[in-house]
Amino acid sequence: MAYTDTKKMDPITVQVVLGALENVAVEMGHKLARMSYSSIIRESEDFGCALVDIKGQQLCESTHSTPLQSGPIPGYVKGILQIMEERGDSINPGDIIMHNSPYHGGSHGPDVGFCIPVFYKNELIGFSVTTAHHLDIGASTPGSCGIVDAVDAYAEGLQFKAIKVYEKGVKNQYIWNMLRDNIRAADMVVGDMEAQIASAKIGAQRYLEIVEKYGIDVIEAVTEELMNYSETMLRNAIKKLPDGEYTAEGYLDGYQDSDDPARKDLKIVVTVKVKDSDITIDLTGTSPQVPDRPINMPLMGTVDIAIYLTLRSILLDSETYGNFPQNSGLTRPVNIIAPKGTLANPTFPAPTIARFCSGNIIADTLMKALGNVVPQQISAGVGNLQVVAFSGKTENEDYWVYMDIMEGSYGGRYGKDGMDAVDTLYANTRNNPIEDIESHYPLRVNRYELRDNDCAPGKWRGGIGSIREISFISGGSVSVEGDGHKYEPWGFKGGKSGAVGGLSIRDSEEGALKKLPSKLANTPVRAGSVLQLVGPCGGGYGDPLERDPEKVLSDMLDGYITKEKAYEDYGVFITDANEIDFGKTAEKRGK
Repeated sequence: MAYTDTKKMDPITVQVVLGALENVAVEMGHKLARMSYSSIIRESEDFGCALVDIKGQQLCESTHSTPLQSGPIPGYVKGILQIMEERGDSINPGDIIMHNSPYHGGSHGPDVGFCIPVFYKNELIGFSVTTAHHLDIGASTPGSCGIVDAVDAYAEGLQFKAIKVYEKGVKNQYIWNMLRDNIRAADMVVGDMEAQIASAKIGAQRYLEIVEKYGIDVIEAVTEELMNYSETMLRNAIKKLPDGEYTAEGYLDGYQDSDDPARKDLKIVVTVKVKDSDITIDLTGTSPQVPDRPINMPLMGTVDIAIYLTLRSILLDSETYGNFPQNSGLTRPVNIIAPKGTLANPTFPAPTIARFCSGNIIADTLMKALGNVVPQQISAGVGNLQVVAFSGKTENEDYWVYMDIMEGSYGGRYGKDGMDAVDTLYANTRNNPIEDIESHYPLRVNRYELRDNDCAPGKWRGGIGSIREISFISGGSVSVEGDGHKYEPWGFKGGKSGAVGGLSIRDSEEGALKKLPSKLANTPVRAGSVLQLVGPCGGGYGDPLERDPEKVLSDMLDGYITKEKAYEDYGVFITDANEIDFGKTAEKRGK
């Protein structure tokens, strides 16, 4: 149950300190985005910034960045401290520690964290941490996504386990030399790392200024008060749920082109166990890990974040509860059970770099299970994302690498249609502008639009996926990590299932589109070749025959559905003059 501190802080001081801490994380995030070199940080904001106290509790985070970056930061700190204790190493002022181990709190290898310890009067009081996705990490093929054929953790790229890149203020030049020697597009990647360090230094400085202004005793009391408040908020929401167990299943495509059945059609099982103000998420029944393919998910850094984010979003939605402190208090009421050796808790050295889409299915299946108790607070099934790595060489034989996150879509929601062409669940990255892509890389975006006539019918229709076609101006290579090309996003309360995604390529010399599986290992392409990405459409919510006929007409006029679909799926008859025939509509709907 909730921790109760006998020393209560006055609410004004609590709010002032909270605002100060949150502003630190916001400043860190803005400055990291402005200082970075790559579009994945600068435009997509695939990074995280947070302050963590000496107990490893997150005090604040950069809320405009992705939860999959900010959320795991306490795990990074925990992993760093664990490794350093095992080594008998110490933390000193001036140390800057690099870490990316997915078996020690890191989200996955490309998400590299830089941790700066904060000292006050010669005592360690906390940490300022930044994480960010890097576009190459020295794997067997270019890029840091689409490494879908890695056979173990060693094939996924460089592993940094609590490495001091600065020790007592002195730069370890040998580490930086190693980075440049083993990373493609080294100037960009190392530049992003240096931007992370600069941002973390800003966070450490600002945190120290707050402590010096208010005193460490006040800060510790306030942060505990804030942790307790966030914990109480979630516990009160859990108490509203009836005690019991609620189960749902979801499926991953896996490797559909594999001859090994253990690599494809992989099951995710989520059982929600509610008792009073505690909630347990049990993943027992989930498929065994795939030991030689990187679809496995780190329990700490991916699975836990998918669960925490989904629970917080559904049980404490901002429309009802407004803003409240985002900190480690929100994790206290939650217990996670994930049997060792499964997709959701693999054992080293099982590869994990392509865990992104898998984790989204964890979140989606948890949401489906919660639909048994809070049906008006969830969406229908979500269309998953595709992460694409484009790469090639310049005339000087230098590598260029670009990563694009192809958005998915949400299912319909109670009272609202699903959101179209948007990053889903724990992703939350921004769309990269076409102008930015074409001005920095030898790529051209030929087509970018919503899918026609594919949205899932429902009283509230499913969100619509997008179609994007990108051509190579010069030769290069491409790799893709995706999912949701076999299993349709689920409909809810009578809503229909959504539409699967797709991936195809048109070789410049062969002409015809060739359909590909959802996971594509690094593949050479010729200049003029075109990659076509199709995003899935989310599931529908509620009986389609209950949809407002005027909304059905609007969907038809917008090109979302045809007149034939309006009649067959929704029972709405639209005349040649694009008007509703209410008599024929009532007849079709049986009213």
